[in-house]
Amino acid sequence: MNESSARSMGKDHQPKHRQVARVLTRRAAVRQPYDRLLIVCEGEKTEPRYLQAIQREYRLSTAHVQVLASHYGTAPMQVVEYAERIFRQGDRDRGIQAGAFDRIMAVFDRDDHPTYHAALAKADALNGKLSNDDGMQIPFEVIASVPCFELWLLLHYEDVQASLSPREAVDRLWGHLPSYQKGQGDHWAVTKNRLEAAIVRAIRLAASTTAYDGTEPYTAMHELVLRLVHLKDCHPLRGKANG
Repeated sequence: MNESSARSMGKDHQPKHRQVARVLTRRAAVRQPYDRLLIVCEGEKTEPRYLQAIQREYRLSTAHVQVLASHYGTAPMQVVEYAERIFRQGDRDRGIQAGAFDRIMAVFDRDDHPTYHAALAKADALNGKLSNDDGMQIPFEVIASVPCFELWLLLHYEDVQASLSPREAVDRLWGHLPSYQKGQGDHWAVTKNRLEAAIVRAIRLAASTTAYDGTEPYTAMHELVLRLVHLKDCHPLRGKANG
């Protein structure tokens, strides 16, 4: 067997989900590097602080990334409506101009929210229908987690395959992060060395369920995190994943 064949066989025998993760990482790296993102979160502290920590680490300016908490409330429909309002009208106090984004991303949990499915439907209706200041029709994406954002953090440490409640997700996360509290600002710092493992696990979940399904565990947070860490062609996924 020649050297080229040996290398090919070695690649083919990698675990399939890790091959998928690496392909996804490479694709993220070649995306438009200066996309202007509007990210609106359900939570006032936990999710915004996590995403803002990534923004600071990779020096993503607010001219390219705006991470906001919904001022309309925490219900999924309120998150979607607030994101639409900020995009259409801007926010003078924050120096945000109307239409000054290339992509909108609404971040919210399934939890027990009665407006969850209506919010998914509204985001779908807005997807590709809003035009930005360059005259381009832009994506309106939902970054949902079922049951909650803590599932994404939990995936950094273990596989999750069965349905669980938000309380169960937090309890299991405490087994790995005993000091975890909502609203803390260090969730990115303490979990980022396990990022590749979390991405692999999130991809596996997404292969069998979606945000629209029932209570099966699901999160799209890996898509948002990959977009952020590669926004300026950054590559944090070096070395061997933990977990």
